[in-house]
Amino acid sequence: MKMDMKTLNNKLFLCGFAILGLSLASCNKWLDVNTDPENPTAETSTYDGLLGNVEFYANSAHQFADWRTGQSMGDWSGCNGRGNYAVASYWLPGSGWVTTSYQWWFVGAYVNIPQLIEKAEAAEAWHYAAAARVIKAYGFMLMTDLYGEMPYEEAAGTDPSITAPKYANGKTIYLGCLKDIDDAIELFGKTQNTAAASLAAGDWWMNGNVDKWVKFANFLKARWILKLSKKPAGNYLDGKYDEAALLAALAAGPQSNADNAILHHTDNNSTTHDHLGWDEPVDYSPLYSVCGMNWGYLPSKMLYDNLTNFAGLGVEDPRADKILPWREASNPRTDGVTLDAVSKLKWTDDGVWFRGLGVDLSEPIFSQGGPLRSLVNSKGKWYANTANTDVRKADTVYVEMTSSSKGYAGNRDLLYRRSDKGPERAISGSFYTRVSSPTYLGTYAEACFIKAEVLFKKGETGNAFNAYKEGVKASIELMNEQLDSWVSEDRSLADCPSFTPMEQADIDNYLANGIGTAADLTLAKILTQKRLHLMYSVEVWNDMRRYDFAEDKFLNWHIAADHFVSSDALKAIPEGKFFRRWMQCSHELNYNSTNLKAIAEDVKEYGENINLTRDQWNNADDIWTVNVWWDSDK
Repeated sequence: MKMDMKTLNNKLFLCGFAILGLSLASCNKWLDVNTDPENPTAETSTYDGLLGNVEFYANSAHQFADWRTGQSMGDWSGCNGRGNYAVASYWLPGSGWVTTSYQWWFVGAYVNIPQLIEKAEAAEAWHYAAAARVIKAYGFMLMTDLYGEMPYEEAAGTDPSITAPKYANGKTIYLGCLKDIDDAIELFGKTQNTAAASLAAGDWWMNGNVDKWVKFANFLKARWILKLSKKPAGNYLDGKYDEAALLAALAAGPQSNADNAILHHTDNNSTTHDHLGWDEPVDYSPLYSVCGMNWGYLPSKMLYDNLTNFAGLGVEDPRADKILPWREASNPRTDGVTLDAVSKLKWTDDGVWFRGLGVDLSEPIFSQGGPLRSLVNSKGKWYANTANTDVRKADTVYVEMTSSSKGYAGNRDLLYRRSDKGPERAISGSFYTRVSSPTYLGTYAEACFIKAEVLFKKGETGNAFNAYKEGVKASIELMNEQLDSWVSEDRSLADCPSFTPMEQADIDNYLANGIGTAADLTLAKILTQKRLHLMYSVEVWNDMRRYDFAEDKFLNWHIAADHFVSSDALKAIPEGKFFRRWMQCSHELNYNSTNLKAIAEDVKEYGENINLTRDQWNNADDIWTVNVWWDSDK
């Protein structure tokens, strides 16, 4: 599914007052009561106009959460001084993380969903009503993944007398999301009124493809039932782990990469911008906004090792060159040697580019003043600005993932270039966080990994391995589609190994020799390959919570050493506990504290570590360690 961003730019972009009784953004001009078609309100807009707006903000809310949770699961870290999201890698959480996804979901997306559904059903535009229900479920499942509990039944803002909506517990939200999915699948099967707008007229996510919507809905159903793996076996409608329903949903979900739900972003600084304070174009990838355009984010040694020597099998993943960032060398090598014996950097044959190493989080590198950002001096040489020449000068082996753009940044290509009044040196960026990197809403590859996990636990090792191998293959082939697109759009990018499509011989060798066999398949291999495919997704955190952060389930993962030397990190997540939720944002703590306090009576039934001696339980230092509902056997 190739998205036409011009179509998206023509959609109505609305925002509303926060449904939780306070204004989170200055949206007055979009709530004007007149009926000027140039300034529509939610009341005067049409259901086909509302859908694109809802899709945009729901996706952005998810992607911002994907980025922030991804940093804390250990695949990525950052340069010393990078701030909130670098320290996330050693589990030093902060209140600055927790507002954006909440705001973009409630104020940007959900505020318009009830009217979208009401108008679509009145017009018998059943497919619009179905898509809106899928998105509603997608957003609220994110909220309960992150925060555990949230205003839900009263969150729509349709009753002006409710300025402080009551909370729903995690189970209520969870089961509500699954019901919305089932209702949506049923509605997609209905024939729309011939007078209703076609779904393609307003749909950005699937371009009106109902079959893809149905497969996506079933995919989400399987993904979410999987999260119940700690619960007793039974019917998913009762909040129990339902293996049969999960496998049935997978059978009705994506069956190949042709069924993937993907948003293809563009490098275009359009005139249509968001209205929640960032004022950035709607065209580009949200992960570029929060990561790719910013300095100082680095791969970890865990990620590096999993990509270059998966499970100790000695075969490099062909995706390694595309995910790990490359940098233009100060002095091109000309001897044809591709691996430097001292630094272990991978070089291109002509010596122009080298690939960086991963930050070893098993050492307390932050408390030792590192890792430092690499700079370029006036002679075009990379260096680390430090007096500690014995240790920190070696930080030049780390390559950050910063990239650039033509449309938004006005650069000549997607490479980021740095110089200090001298020759420029380029950085490639990383596959998932460029301006036009795709958003993977739901993929066949992830479905394969889910199937592999379920079958492996059933003891069907052969079938599990086939699904596992198919997932790896689908992930690689999907990445190649975007690489082909980048190189075809700009042939000069083929000079950098970060952009060149993977060779079939390398793919075949990896699938044959680099992922193991049915005889040695483990859950750790399945879950680690799944996270390599997902990379930036809250589902990585969900998997780690499902398996209680067991080191034998996630290859090369350990809690970062700096966590144990940081008093603030240990205060937030004490030794022996794990990172299980976000605290509520300040808007809830300040303006809806009575209802937030009241929901503690429900949370205490499933939330370990909840502190009810405080006046406000959700403001405890270690609130980050309290289970969400699905992350418990209660």
